[in-house]
Amino acid sequence: MNVILVTGRTSSARTIALGSRELALAAAAAVALIVLLAASLHYFTLRYAVSNNSAYLRPLLTSIQAQENERLQAYVGESLKTIASKVGELQARLVRLDALGDRLSKVAGLKPQEFMFDRPPAQGGAESSIPARDLSMRQLGDELDRLSRDLEDRGDKLRFLESTLTQEHAKQQLIPNRAPVAAGTGYFSSGFGWRIDPFTGMHAFHEGIDFSAQEGSSILAPAGGVVVFSAAHPQYGKMVEIDHGNDLVTRYAHASKLLVKVGDVVLRGSKIAEVGSTGRSTGTHLHFEVRHRGVAQNPARFLRTPG
Repeated sequence: MNVILVTGRTSSARTIALGSRELALAAAAAVALIVLLAASLHYFTLRYAVSNNSAYLRPLLTSIQAQENERLQAYVGESLKTIASKVGELQARLVRLDALGDRLSKVAGLKPQEFMFDRPPAQGGAESSIPARDLSMRQLGDELDRLSRDLEDRGDKLRFLESTLTQEHAKQQLIPNRAPVAAGTGYFSSGFGWRIDPFTGMHAFHEGIDFSAQEGSSILAPAGGVVVFSAAHPQYGKMVEIDHGNDLVTRYAHASKLLVKVGDVVLRGSKIAEVGSTGRSTGTHLHFEVRHRGVAQNPARFLRTPG
């Protein structure tokens, strides 16, 4: 493309040749100039409208603000739903931990008033001189996540503790540490160890302890276990033996009546027989033995004797 320039003074002509590159640059410059003019016009128009409270701009700004408010309300609503869900989950975990704590306190033999799991912990203190700060939504969410992890960790540890205490409690239930006669129904009449045999008058070893009681008085299992013998014996008379596990067996002799049979599972405090004077006996009483691996043990090591 050729551009011819003619001056009136000299009537001479000057020719300028424009290639495609020059034309493209000229077109780009023209477009840039138009965009710049349009942006300047738009800027000054908005500035004039804001400074003069233009009726044209007011609905536009109101619409934009309404859209922003809707987006903000939707975000807050979703955040509140998420937080409410987390709070509900934490409340459910707290209920389970309260029930677990109550069971643990009972298994451990603690007084209910010492650990009140159904009440919030007591807290207090003077108001801090450091200004308080509001939590952001992100900080609140992070705090709830941390509490959730802490609750899960505490729950796992408490469940392990419950399992340990339950096993220990079960073992205690199998130790004969309760008197085989009810309190006030009998008295301790003969101890464990060497004594004068009432039949021979010789120095003999007594392998149990005797409780003198009225005939028909209840004989109670001092611990849980399985009945391994329930029949008449030539010397012990009507006798019951209970296996408590761990090679520990208790023996109840001279009964007038047997109330259990071999294979029965008995609990601590269950009535297993009635006091009598059968077998090698000088009078109505209960002969009680504790044997470990077949060897007689002093029952006083396991229980407190009445009387």
